[in-house]
Order: sequence, then structure tokens, then C-alpha cells
Amino acid sequence: MNGQLVVSLTGIRDTTREVVEGFAREMDVRGVPLSLCVAPRLGGHYTLLSDPGTQEWLLERREGGDAIVLHGYDPSSAVGRHPEFARLPRHEARLRLLAADRVLEETGLRTRLFAPPRWRASAGVVTALPQVGFRMVLEHNVIRDLSVDAVMKSQVYGIGDGAPSGHWWCRAVVAESQRVTRRGELFRLAVSAPTLAAPGLRRAVLAAIDVALRHGAEPTVYRRRSAPKRRVAV
Repeated sequence: MNGQLVVSLTGIRDTTREVVEGFAREMDVRGVPLSLCVAPRLGGHYTLLSDPGTQEWLLERREGGDAIVLHGYDPSSAVGRHPEFARLPRHEARLRLLAADRVLEETGLRTRLFAPPRWRASAGVVTALPQVGFRMVLEHNVIRDLSVDAVMKSQVYGIGDGAPSGHWWCRAVVAESQRVTRRGELFRLAVSAPTLAAPGLRRAVLAAIDVALRHGAEPTVYRRRSAPKRRVAV
């Protein structure tokens, strides 16, 4: 049984779009669709609503088969070491999710997939998500399909955006890509857009992807599973 490969990108905005576009073209050559993690705000007065160029690019990529994933409301608002959605109670999480959902709806990028910043969500967030209409939450060690109450264990391996980016970690990620895909499992690679501007980190990202592909991993995106068929009593 072949494994699968999911490559996600975070930190997509006006100042990173050029490097992201180049990376996306490299993925197109390899036949690897991307899961594009989008946040309405990214600090430094940046808002997605005021960035029509990025909106247009994201819409074009989704038309071509990429997935849009909500990646928090304003990851830069994190307090201390705790990412934005890591400790929120249900009520506050619901308010932030509603605000983010309105922005994505206004831009035409609405999605039912949610990946919390740094891939960490509190129990309150997980409870609030289906109340706001989200159907899948992507966490550090699990993927939860909220529509069918299913949980799949799978670790995400990140480069940048809070994850290590030293040479030792890059080598470890490439090694894990081989180990996971050889076992026929899902390899989740999360890449921070700013790291793609660093040649060494970019090479590590491409190496991890190419290793997975050489071991027969099927490139895919985050998506909901089909709901199981219900048995009908006879």
C-alpha cells in the first residue's frame, strides 16, 4: 500500500507571494497539489482583505486543485509561547472563528478546513469548530474529521513557523519522509513561506518531498473523508 504526501504552506501574504509562487510552480512540475493555510491577519498591519493580489492567486490555485485551509485569525496575537488557538475557551474561540470565516467568505476563499497556528488547538476550539460550520481540524498529531467523528493519528513535520530549522532538523525531516512513506502512511510536511527564501531550507523541503515521491507516496491535499454509509435495517 502506497503512502500519501500532503504539503502545506503557511505565512502566505504580499511579501512572501513571489517566493510562494515559485515554489508552487516547482510543485506543479512534480504533480504535488498544495494545502494553502490562510489567515485574515498576519501582523504588521497586514490584512488579507487589503491584499487583492494574494486573494486572486489563492483563488486561481484552488481552481487548479489546491486546498484552502483557515490558519487562525491573527497568529501574531499569540501571547508568550502559546499559539493563538492553543488555550482559548470555547466562547472566545467561536468569536475568532466567526470573524475569520466572514473574511474568507468575503474574499471567496471560504473553507471548512481549519489548522490552528502551530497546529495546536484547545479542547474549546475543537468543540467550537462544528458550531461554526467547520468539518475538519488539523492538529500536530491527529487529523479530526468532525463531520463523522473520526480521528486519524498522523504527525505533522514542520520547517519554520515555530518548528526547528537547523541542519539537524532538516536531515531528520528528510529521514522521516522516507520512513513514513515506506510504511505506506501519510507524511504531512508543513512549510513556512519565509523559509523558502533561504536556499538551504528550500533544498531540505524539496528533498523531503522528492524522497516521499520516490517511495511511491501519492500527493494529495487535506480534505474531508466521505461520510460512512448507514446500515439500513431489513
